[in-house]
Amino acid sequence: MELLYILQQALSWVVTIFWIYQFGISICSLINFKDKPIIEEKNNKFMAIIPAHNEETVIENLIRSLKNQNYPKELYDIYVIADNCTDNTATIAKNAGAIVYERFDSMHKTKGAALNWFLAQKIEENAEYDAFCVFDADNIVDTNFIKNMNKKLCQGETVVQGYRDIKNPTDSWITAGYALFYWTMNRFYHLARYNIGLSPLINGTGFMVRFDQIKPNGWDTQTLTEDIEFSLKQIIKGKKLGWARDAIVYDEQPVGFRQSWVQRSRWTAGHIQCMGVYTKKLAVAVKENKTVMNFDGLLYILGSIPMFIVTLCLLLINSLIYLGNGITALQLIGSYVRYIIPTFFIPILTAILIMKLERKPIKPMIKGLLCYPLFLGSWILINFKCLFKRDTSWEKIEHIRSIQINEIAKVEEHI
Repeated sequence: MELLYILQQALSWVVTIFWIYQFGISICSLINFKDKPIIEEKNNKFMAIIPAHNEETVIENLIRSLKNQNYPKELYDIYVIADNCTDNTATIAKNAGAIVYERFDSMHKTKGAALNWFLAQKIEENAEYDAFCVFDADNIVDTNFIKNMNKKLCQGETVVQGYRDIKNPTDSWITAGYALFYWTMNRFYHLARYNIGLSPLINGTGFMVRFDQIKPNGWDTQTLTEDIEFSLKQIIKGKKLGWARDAIVYDEQPVGFRQSWVQRSRWTAGHIQCMGVYTKKLAVAVKENKTVMNFDGLLYILGSIPMFIVTLCLLLINSLIYLGNGITALQLIGSYVRYIIPTFFIPILTAILIMKLERKPIKPMIKGLLCYPLFLGSWILINFKCLFKRDTSWEKIEHIRSIQINEIAKVEEHI
């Protein structure tokens, strides 16, 4: 029993210090710093790259929003990687004005594999581009996206994540959960770290990379979460990623629970893959570089599944101590319920704060706010499931919301 007490105290301190650190970083999102100075005033040339697998319903709307960018049309090209498509994605993309590369490789279906295949050709061609932006086929892009990314490039940034917003936040409690989660990440993770000189992370879509950054090795990612993997590799090298609040991309999220479960299970499996490959490398980078940025990157990977396991262990040890002290199982459950109830409301209060800070109307999102703890709770179940069983195969998430860029303002009015 004495050993259990010691272990309980040690794990409690680990969890407490971790969350105090995260809270302290999040507060830095409330600080407004001056924008970085322009190093070189230039209109750079971009590739807009869209990996797409059977996206005939939504691909045209994205291309249309890209063609309407407030940026010189001769200084960016739109490429669609029609990846193992069996529908009319390639034809629709060509007719909409994109340059289409068709790829057929049934053994390697991930977005990372498609990007590596495409970019390897552009590197071999020595294509005259300064940078590229990556989008998911279901996205809609704000008219000033490339203009604002060009500004970041002129400020000396090399890898920059844009503001990932949601184009269907009120479709269901699931899409509302995604919206609240990403708004929180945008503010409390990406912006907070960018403000104080730490590194944000690439977040799946709507990001920019200077072309010469990937020329030595190509887009060399192997896991299901190619965005996180690429981010961690940059941090290990001591390269800080950037953040562009005004480069907005609107992303479609799954409406139903099953597809959301599949998608988030894939993300968790990808995180576990990254943890296996990069934890040691991040620890070595902390030792060699001795920077807070490297330490923060290590905490990111340790703060996912490892911290989840630590929390489970702490709950188990607490239960053993309580039962060892003569508390009945019913009393134990009652004691945990007293903690669960306030914990249930904390995500709702946090989400309301985020919506206030991000100037998002709250009334249309009330149902989503009330269900937000359930959304996060289901993620806990996903993490637990992936500890014992995880599928590393890729499964397509259907995109059906054919929303055009001029409809986004109407959608935002309703949230």
